[in-house]
Amino acid sequence: MGVLAVGLDSLHRQADTANIVRADDRPNWLPLTADGVVPLGPRSFVPALREALRTAMDRRTFFTISGAALSVLASDGAAGPAVALADLEDGRPVSEEFVAFLEGSTRHLAGLATEQRQHTTTLLDAYLATVTGELKQGRYTPALGRRLHTLAAGLSQTIAWHRFDLGRHTHASQNWIAGLRYAHAAGDHDMGAGLLGDLAYQAAWRGDHPTAARILTHALTRARNPAARCLLQLRLARTLASQGGRSEQRAVLRALAAAEKHLNDAGTDRPAWCAWVSEADLAVDSGEALLDCGDTSRAHQLITEGERLLPAARDKTRGVFLTYRAASYLDQKEPEPAAAAATESLQLARRIGAPRCVRLVEDLLPRFEAYPRAPGVPELLHLAAA
Repeated sequence: MGVLAVGLDSLHRQADTANIVRADDRPNWLPLTADGVVPLGPRSFVPALREALRTAMDRRTFFTISGAALSVLASDGAAGPAVALADLEDGRPVSEEFVAFLEGSTRHLAGLATEQRQHTTTLLDAYLATVTGELKQGRYTPALGRRLHTLAAGLSQTIAWHRFDLGRHTHASQNWIAGLRYAHAAGDHDMGAGLLGDLAYQAAWRGDHPTAARILTHALTRARNPAARCLLQLRLARTLASQGGRSEQRAVLRALAAAEKHLNDAGTDRPAWCAWVSEADLAVDSGEALLDCGDTSRAHQLITEGERLLPAARDKTRGVFLTYRAASYLDQKEPEPAAAAATESLQLARRIGAPRCVRLVEDLLPRFEAYPRAPGVPELLHLAAA
């Protein structure tokens, strides 16, 4: 694109922004702080959610949340005490039956088959707005308040993953941050650690592995449930392996050993947000970490084993695992099985509406260009271009 075209494109974007943003709504469409992170505190829950929901446009063009801000947030979240929930005397009464209805409905939405979840985004937004309204304007006991805060944290986490899968990283961050505050208010340390782990996963996805490692280190000081600690250690192993170096390799092996122990210790009493962690995840994430450390043969075995162990209900994860398997075959210079795995992943991702999985396959395509006549490669490239 030439200089003139770039300039015209910029003017068009500014014009579009002027049409979307209302001057009389300022400053509601601006972040509350320079880096978009509301400081953790007893009154931060609604302002933090406002950063996620109360927006007139996609603000990715305005700011991104810095790694330093996320690290400070993680430190505060790991060290701060839970907020005392008092009996509220003002506002409309919130009944236990209504809270139970909200909890059951959100569990049902979260339990839908992967292919159906792509249709639930608007519903989840509406449920979260309802729960937030009850927390702000309702009258409820401390016990009901804790349930509402826990429900808001879970909804924020689910919505954040929807945004993340669509590549809307700023909105995903803001929902994870809002969820962290709700978990903090409910005194749910494991869920707070899980939300920090999600922010770390996003940082690693965007290539900021030092920030991801710092966040995960803070999160591990709070998590107590073995399944939660397993997931956090697996993510730590992955992000350390991506940084390379001998010292990191030793830390990777320690994290993988800790994850395996925690998974063996985990029983059926697990938080809902990490109830899915299984031998399949341990195998594939261990394989990916070893792949980055150069142990290609063992990595390929683990990735293949993990994909085989994955239950049918987790199609999106299967799509991610298939791309990992394709990458491991390419590392072994075996383009035919790599193309088969990548093709299956791409078809699955398009069927269930998972743009993040599509992006993973697209990132692999340049590596197939060295094998233009290998079986399956022309068909994969044609499918990707369609």
